[in-house]
Amino acid sequence: MKTWKKRTKAVHTGIRRSQYNEVSEAIFLTQGFVYDTAEDAEARFIKAGEDEFIYARYGNPTVAMFEDRIAALEGAEAGFATASGMAAVNGALTSMLRAGDHVVSARALFGSCLYILEEILTRYGVEVTFVDGTDLAAWEAAIRPDTKVVFFESISNPTLEVIDIRSVSRLAHAVGATVVVDNVFATPVFSDAIAQGADVVVYSATKHIDGQGRALGGVILGTRDFIRGTVEPYMKHTGGSMSPFTAWMMLKGLETIDLRVRAQAASALYLASQLEADGTLFNVIYPGLESHPQHALTVAQMAAGGTVLAIDAGSQAGAFKVLNALEIWTISNNLGDAKSIGTHPATTTHQRLSDETKAMLGITPGLIRLSVGLEDPDDLLDDLRSAIAALS
Repeated sequence: MKTWKKRTKAVHTGIRRSQYNEVSEAIFLTQGFVYDTAEDAEARFIKAGEDEFIYARYGNPTVAMFEDRIAALEGAEAGFATASGMAAVNGALTSMLRAGDHVVSARALFGSCLYILEEILTRYGVEVTFVDGTDLAAWEAAIRPDTKVVFFESISNPTLEVIDIRSVSRLAHAVGATVVVDNVFATPVFSDAIAQGADVVVYSATKHIDGQGRALGGVILGTRDFIRGTVEPYMKHTGGSMSPFTAWMMLKGLETIDLRVRAQAASALYLASQLEADGTLFNVIYPGLESHPQHALTVAQMAAGGTVLAIDAGSQAGAFKVLNALEIWTISNNLGDAKSIGTHPATTTHQRLSDETKAMLGITPGLIRLSVGLEDPDDLLDDLRSAIAALS
């Protein structure tokens, strides 16, 4: 298995077959498990074996298959599957932080990630320092000898800033800090975050891993000691684990993720290039474009620009006009879906932020986040051009 490429791992790793030797993974829809004797129950509660289960909140065979598969894909020793992407972010951070700890975080984050850092962690005495994630000097100045955790999105939502994982990890590890990377936009297909220095990687499986808008899910990936010793006790007692049926859907999603994401990224680059060449928008943002400030880093770090681009229609009224004129693109707040989706971050995903904070993060009133799906890229381009024409 060590020599398998990602596409092969995404189909075959982690399989646990029952006595029936089924081809497709079985869904173990059970909340608990039976023991042959009272002594067996006692022994399992003292220490469950590698393939032994106690209660669905603690673990489940279907969920374990998903955890093993995504861990193999990401190059992690172990994983813990969660009920949502935000449960993964919260679990990864809260499980290892306590009052008096110091966190350094990139300031460009998804709105709910900002809420956890600004509102929840600080409420319990954790000190959080925010920096411009693209500025290595800012990271170096903010990271202290007592910094416990460094956190960032490898590609920020929604302004698509790309963070240098190797360099930030090097600074963090110099003081013994743990590097936690939210890797949603990079995807397991293009990511090598752990090989590049990250200690912990979190995903919203709701996005590219499912890829078809069916279910919420998340996963925390890291060393076996961290997952089993720090994350699992916290998650199993606070109840943020993934359901078996969701895990089965995520397993099916992983089987096709490489094909889907590569096609979506190719379409995203095509759309971004064409829209930039048209010159009819205030801005086109895509890490795969040479005009992107971190284009060279993007190529070195993940070889492709991902499945999401952003355009600026100049004003909120302009953004709404474009979104409302679209026929193929769906107005929603998800991403990584088979269907192409347009989002207005300033009034939805990042609505709770002040106007000053939005401006600092580059979330302008005219910004539209575009998650590219699996439709024909020329149809998507024609739809966008027709909608943009509505501006004039």
